[in-house]
Amino acid sequence: MTSAPSLKWDDANLSLPVLKTIKENFKFDSMTPIQAESIRNFLEKKKDVAAEAVTGSGKTLAFLVPMLEIILKRSEPWKKHEIGGLIISPTRELASQISQVLAEFLKNIDGLTQLLTLGGNPIELDVKTLNTNGANILVATPGRLEDLLTRKIPNLNIHKSLKSVEMLVLDEADKLFELGFEKSINTVLHYLPTQRRTGLFSATQTKQVAMLVKAGLRNPIMIVVKEKHCLNPKSQQIEAISTPVTLKNFYTICEADKKLAYLVNFLKTNGLNLKYMLFLSTCACVEYFSIVLRSLIPEIKLFSLHGKMNSKRYKTFQVFCLAERGILLCTDVMARGVDIPEVNWVIQYDPPSNASSFVHRAGRTARVGKNGSSLIILMPNEDVYTHFIFSNQKVVLESLPPIEVKNVEEVVQRVRKRQLKDRNVFDKANKAFVSYIQAYSKHECNLILRVKDLEFGKLATGFGLLRLPKMPELKNKTINDFMPIDVDFNSIKYQNNEREESRQKKLKNYLETGMWPCRIKHKKGLKQSVAWADAKQKKLERREKRKRKKELRKQMELEGKAKIKKKREQVFTEDELNDLAKDIALMKKLKNKKISKQQFDEEFGNIHAVD
Repeated sequence: MTSAPSLKWDDANLSLPVLKTIKENFKFDSMTPIQAESIRNFLEKKKDVAAEAVTGSGKTLAFLVPMLEIILKRSEPWKKHEIGGLIISPTRELASQISQVLAEFLKNIDGLTQLLTLGGNPIELDVKTLNTNGANILVATPGRLEDLLTRKIPNLNIHKSLKSVEMLVLDEADKLFELGFEKSINTVLHYLPTQRRTGLFSATQTKQVAMLVKAGLRNPIMIVVKEKHCLNPKSQQIEAISTPVTLKNFYTICEADKKLAYLVNFLKTNGLNLKYMLFLSTCACVEYFSIVLRSLIPEIKLFSLHGKMNSKRYKTFQVFCLAERGILLCTDVMARGVDIPEVNWVIQYDPPSNASSFVHRAGRTARVGKNGSSLIILMPNEDVYTHFIFSNQKVVLESLPPIEVKNVEEVVQRVRKRQLKDRNVFDKANKAFVSYIQAYSKHECNLILRVKDLEFGKLATGFGLLRLPKMPELKNKTINDFMPIDVDFNSIKYQNNEREESRQKKLKNYLETGMWPCRIKHKKGLKQSVAWADAKQKKLERREKRKRKKELRKQMELEGKAKIKKKREQVFTEDELNDLAKDIALMKKLKNKKISKQQFDEEFGNIHAVD
């Protein structure tokens, strides 16, 4: 479907509280194409909607406005424990953001309540809030919602509350399936009424989403809103793209050992008073490069966020949203849907795991008509990625004017010195490098991004490693372009005194006994205790045990053969053996027709005649 022109909110026939919030709180005069199409199909045509639109196009209002209108237009008043709207979002940050937007509407609507329930928070608190205050609209992450539905919690009647759902929304639907929430979604759908409106919203559509559209939506309509901006160099035709017109996408080619120095120079040249998002491949990379950049650019305001963070994660997100400048280092957990104000640049330090993630990452800037830029830093072996992203997502990447990088050696040495000061940084560097290689091997586009094409030596230098870690990918490889540092690695200490004291104790025990401590889990895995155990000693003990078993088995076999031999000797006497030999000779004569049957019987009788 072609995108409809933007309409005035006054022409949408909305209720006064909803319209007041849009104009006074959000100050929006016109609808975006996705909002106009979604609201019209939900309210006028009463259809289920599967919507695909570029990032930053206003999808949140596209489902919140019709949901509120449907809930407000019910003839009967809503009871506090009746859930009329359900919104499921893949990440805590996105769910929290939706809840904040919804809260602005509810300020002007009396009698309606909402509840935000997220994984990572105490479930008892959600249960208490739900029982006490109820919720007419529930915003949830799929894992927590499944937990509420399947766990046997006393006095919780959420199953009954969900029977009144008028509208279900799956936000970032493709991400829900990508993160493995298909089972959770199916569980939730089982408890919902069939007579409901359903909306699936995303910037990209996948096979799983298409299957859900066919199986879970009644009388659905597909809404695809993209911006005509991309010129196909072959056909010279303008094609639809997945990123906003106001977003400029750049790339640069940089050697692996120069990437970190390039990043530092880019940030300083471009300006430290801007707001950046830096996407990295893994949680370990986020943790390591956060420490590294703080030491290389101490004047920059730095934030870090990844999926393995718990209590600090939401607080970091909130603080960065309010910040006027700084850089947020993050994984793809921040690539979907979240609306962070005034992000000037999105920098992708590595190509994302799949093509759609590139679009979502870049879409954190240039939102709702504002200008923004994105940059992806590619290594020489990744230069074809620009063609791949064009053919897959219709995104044209422009080459960024080169920045001369002269301080590569200085940056590497400063990073190495930082590791020598604190063993914690040394550990994180090795963990980050290993996790990066493992993530690289799982790329969706592994035909063009291949592990065997990586220059491991230069890559290790770019990470500022002191030595190459032991890992399968480096086995039997000759690495010539890496210079390890000559140092006693046991001399690198933790800055944390307790950790260092514990390490020294273990090291002393190892030097004295040859035994190194390892963690041994108790049966149920609920507690862990540190026990002194030597893996090598255990291996020797197992080998000795196998050797003893083998010798015992051999001894038993010899004894068995001896018993059989003795038994045979006891059964047959010498006379009996002679008679047996005569019988065999006689049978051979009969077989060879040297004697007749009558002669055989006579001689056989003579041999066995009883005296």
